[in-house]
Amino acid sequence: MGISEFALIRKYFAALGCERRDVSLGIGDDAALLSIAAGEELAVSLDTLVAGVHFPLDTPPDAIGHKALAVGLSDLAAMGAIPAWLTLGLTLPGVDEAWLRAFSAGMGALAREHGLQLVGGDTTRGPLAVTVQVHGLVPSGQALLRGAAKPGDHLFVTGTLGDAGLALRALEAPLPLDEGTAAALRARLDRPTPRVREALALRGCIHAAIDVSDGLCADLGHILAMSGVGATLWVDELPLSAAFLAAREMLAEGDWLDLALAAGDDYELCFTAAPENDQRVRQCSGARQVGVIEERPGLRCLRADGSHYQPPRQGYDHFEN
Repeated sequence: MGISEFALIRKYFAALGCERRDVSLGIGDDAALLSIAAGEELAVSLDTLVAGVHFPLDTPPDAIGHKALAVGLSDLAAMGAIPAWLTLGLTLPGVDEAWLRAFSAGMGALAREHGLQLVGGDTTRGPLAVTVQVHGLVPSGQALLRGAAKPGDHLFVTGTLGDAGLALRALEAPLPLDEGTAAALRARLDRPTPRVREALALRGCIHAAIDVSDGLCADLGHILAMSGVGATLWVDELPLSAAFLAAREMLAEGDWLDLALAAGDDYELCFTAAPENDQRVRQCSGARQVGVIEERPGLRCLRADGSHYQPPRQGYDHFEN
């Protein structure tokens, strides 16, 4: 005997995440009732992940649950917002209770880690797709914005770049990777780490920020356009993981540079800060300086030998790629 839509919600999602005191009414009515304290602003972001587009079809359900929430948390991190609530839209081809159990466990673990409560959503039948809306709180006037970079700022990136893109490349055209390298790259694709803690620790010393979802060149381009500035990006200073470096020898130089600069799915933070904050930036986030912000518009990619590098593409676009 099948399970009904409402029984499915009660069984797998009603208690997902933490129980928060600022939720007056959560799942079970036509809408949630949420309390926002005086002096706070609400940051809201929504992302849809489609099977075969945003995650490979063989992705484990717990990893799908994790990633669906992680991409939204990455947006909140880029705004300097404290995560609070989420809503979930889940489209399923059918009811598979083992899949649902693992999916909700993956999402629930990350929600609890960051103090979120699921407060509503919808389920429907169709091709597998997951839509997550996240809500975060930030003191009024203190949100991190894309349009606040200043000439002379140093340009930083957290974590490492290109791992998820290389994992996808290896799925499309198998590379002779050892088991540990392949697993490390796939983990970065399936289970990105939203840099919420780093962003909150740096709030007050960052000028502009964005999360790297479509590729560093494309997302940095949004900062430059909205701030009315340019930048020089030091290509040979890009942070690369040990797994990426191990696989890099199997790729042409243009291929690995393209992955690091434009493949996307990194979910790291790209941000600018005044030079006097360099020490605090490194201590609080471990971020690496990868360039400088300049008055002259445009993005210039510079190699260590002083030559200019022209990326073959800027980043991922759903309607061009």
